[in-house]
Amino acid sequence: MECIVHFEVKHKAEVKQLRGIIFIDDKQQPGDDELLEMFRDMNYNVTIADRDLLLFKPVDPASEYTSIRITELDKGEERYTEDRDLKSILSNLL
Repeated sequence: MECIVHFEVKHKAEVKQLRGIIFIDDKQQPGDDELLEMFRDMNYNVTIADRDLLLFKPVDPASEYTSIRITELDKGEERYTEDRDLKSILSNLL
């Protein structure tokens, strides 16, 4: 099963929204080693700064980026998001 990892790379001047992919077993969360390997494959040499916040810092302080933060782990499961526009239209029709 694949897990799409959404993350932000914080540079000095901007924040870039990027994605990576990890292959995992069903109903399993990616571990620290898988995440670090994914970042290494993308040429981000990082270490875990805060496991609870999913925050990573570069090993080399002279790196172009200051931190990486994982924002979402998408394992393909359905998620409900409210469509406010559709809800408004329906309430006006009723």
